[in-house]
Amino acid sequence: MKKSVVVRKLRKFHKWPGVIISFFVILFAFSGIVMNHRGLVSPVSVSRKLLPPDYHYKNWNLAAVRGSVNLDSTTAFMYGNIGVWKTTDSYHSFSDFNAGFPKGIDNKKIYSIANWDNQLVAGTHMGLYTSSTGVAKWKEIPLPVEKKRVADVVLKNDTLLILTRHYLLKSTDLQHFEKVQLPAPVGYVKEIGLFNTLWELHSGELFGLIGKLVVDLFGAVVILLSVTGLLHFFFPKIIKKRKAKQKSVTSLVSVKKKNLKWHNVVGYIFVLFLIINTISGMHLRPPLLIAIANAKVGIIPYTHLDSPNPWFDKLRRVTWDDEIGAYIFSTSDGFFFGDERLEKPLKPIPNQPPVSVMGCNVLEKAAPGKYLVGSFSGLFVWDLTRLKSFDFFTGQPYQKPSGMSRPIADNMVAGWVNPHGKAPTWFDYNRGAMGITPAQIDFPEMSQEILERSPMSLWNLALEIHTGRIFEHLMGPFYILYVPLAGICILIVLISGFFIWWMGYRKKK
Repeated sequence: MKKSVVVRKLRKFHKWPGVIISFFVILFAFSGIVMNHRGLVSPVSVSRKLLPPDYHYKNWNLAAVRGSVNLDSTTAFMYGNIGVWKTTDSYHSFSDFNAGFPKGIDNKKIYSIANWDNQLVAGTHMGLYTSSTGVAKWKEIPLPVEKKRVADVVLKNDTLLILTRHYLLKSTDLQHFEKVQLPAPVGYVKEIGLFNTLWELHSGELFGLIGKLVVDLFGAVVILLSVTGLLHFFFPKIIKKRKAKQKSVTSLVSVKKKNLKWHNVVGYIFVLFLIINTISGMHLRPPLLIAIANAKVGIIPYTHLDSPNPWFDKLRRVTWDDEIGAYIFSTSDGFFFGDERLEKPLKPIPNQPPVSVMGCNVLEKAAPGKYLVGSFSGLFVWDLTRLKSFDFFTGQPYQKPSGMSRPIADNMVAGWVNPHGKAPTWFDYNRGAMGITPAQIDFPEMSQEILERSPMSLWNLALEIHTGRIFEHLMGPFYILYVPLAGICILIVLISGFFIWWMGYRKKK
């Protein structure tokens, strides 16, 4: 086949997929840049009224509620993605209790609250905050760590335990903190999930702030290539119309040449980096995610993940159990026991209940030696005395499935509330407030005030756009193919564009 024929065919592969995918590529790029700077965009929120119906709160769904703290028989504080709301009538109505948090719903994303001598201590995505129980006046408590995301806050006698994603902090006065790096687990091997490595490679965080800025540059390059590509597609039509009207086209032809030159130059400089970034991104969503979900790889030296801390970004929940005299840690690698001094290697707990990759949302002591463990993998009663787990709803013993299984269960447990004198309420991510049995549900509807004060953060909106979930209401379950199909299309455009330049323009020179 002649070179001219090959180039002509390549141009078709470059042209039409490029025109089709350009709008979505620009969305990928803009949303990716926003996601790389969560702290910077945290004050910005978007009304849910502007979003598809799937993003509207209904019956406390979408992880609106994670948990609650009971002050007395009638007063409690409920918290979650909607911030903190106070009830003084046994969960029949709620008042806003968010004064003092920084602007933006992302700064009110609450993971845990502890009642410490009538002082509330809240662990949020952005740090640790405290307020009196009387009037909301939250103020931030400085922490002796770089990454201030707080995963859990619990009490151990008179000591407050603050768990970040990397360290355990202990304090008796919220002014002085003991920073504890947990000992490595038994049989520790210094490796990490392939998913984590690809995630940080895709965002650039693998190489710190400089890496993120470089990936931001890739996003700007993608936007430039998309815009110049579309201009190159439309220029001939515009020039033809001007000629038909007997108007000068000299300036347009000059702009067309410069536009194509920049498209080619920028394209061949960045093509390899864009291909790597595209392939890594394709593996962060199903179905390609399934192939790497459980894979472990060695940590790349001198990168962001190369930390002497064996629990770097792995800690999720903590509790101290007086009866067994041990800490229980929920981590991305499972549950572990820790001795009181936290000097001995953490021990993996046998026959533990399943926890979704999204993390443990419920870890509540139900009875001596028994815990409720809830996540998107379901709700389980965990009997530590017998080291057995039982499905909360069916009572059947949990049997670990062999081979591949669904990453989520029918009951996607996002939160748990246990009011004084009333039946507990658990919260499904999709369905919202649920009773232990259908007859037991006794939870009010979300008030108009709560709905109006609970927008979506710009960061979360960018995530929904970047993953394609924003199109689920249009595509149904097929939205899951959005990322891999878009990735394949982008690879076709990038590779064909490179060979068009190599075989055509470069060889001529």
